[in-house]
Amino acid sequence: MPHLFLNERSCGITADPDRVNRAMNEMVAAVLAMARADRKGTALITHADSLLVLELARGHSISKWMGAPGTDRDARVLLKGLDDKSPFRTVFPEGETYSGLEYRHGGEAVEGLGWAHELGGIGISLPLEMRWDVDRITLEREELLDDEDGGSALTEVEVRHAARAEHVDTHLPWIRRGADSARHKAVEGLRSGTELWGLKSDLFPLLQFTRQAEQHFAELPEVWVRPVGERLGELQDAVSDWDPRQRPISPQWRSYVRTEFESRRRYCWFPEDDGKQELFDWHCEFLPKPGRMHFRLLHDERTLRIAYVGRKLGKGGAPIP
Repeated sequence: MPHLFLNERSCGITADPDRVNRAMNEMVAAVLAMARADRKGTALITHADSLLVLELARGHSISKWMGAPGTDRDARVLLKGLDDKSPFRTVFPEGETYSGLEYRHGGEAVEGLGWAHELGGIGISLPLEMRWDVDRITLEREELLDDEDGGSALTEVEVRHAARAEHVDTHLPWIRRGADSARHKAVEGLRSGTELWGLKSDLFPLLQFTRQAEQHFAELPEVWVRPVGERLGELQDAVSDWDPRQRPISPQWRSYVRTEFESRRRYCWFPEDDGKQELFDWHCEFLPKPGRMHFRLLHDERTLRIAYVGRKLGKGGAPIP
């Protein structure tokens, strides 16, 4: 989770190109905020055959937004990197067509928002009209009944929705519960640090690791694999919320994290990938003692970089026996 379903009714209208680009920037900020909370599980699903041929407004394709001067390059790259499962039918359960089901808003059929409700996802819209500039939308759901009368059932339903980054806040706890559940399940099944290292990009996509850290993961005893995975998850959650402008020292940690005492910082120097020695004096513990994980904060990138995991460091930078 979450699957993000584009509301096709918010696209294709006639609008000024600059206004369309601004609306797209707002929607993309919402998409990336959700992807930051669950990068592995986030997929963008549109009514078009693919994201790259999507028409945002009449005569204004997504490629025009990508080439516009005000479009953030990083946002463009991250959006293209999301899992694109368009069109809608590609995410239907095998053999299911939903032919007897329709969702409407204001009397108009709304496929994307309907599938967001039916398949447990989130609807997203370009905020070009006020009716889409909300964090939840009420829809009318009509389902044909499989009975002798051949009638239908009408109900009102509410769908999670976002058109700008501010709307995402209300959905973050739900998104994180899904991401945490999937992550915990994956970590529970691991038996070696090598397995954990191999899944780090999927389970902890916001964290960075030095190349040398791979050796430390490979040397982890099995008893430390799950605790290390749990700590990595907490660090991932902490940096996902981190805004260095509001918290210039560090993120809001999910467990006990601190910098090393001055007298012990000489043990916390590790080579970066370019060979330069850097101070990785932020650290957290994991059980059974004396497990330690050392990292440094990268404020400009809103993340942290891990260099060491293993036994508590002692004299000369070696683990304490």
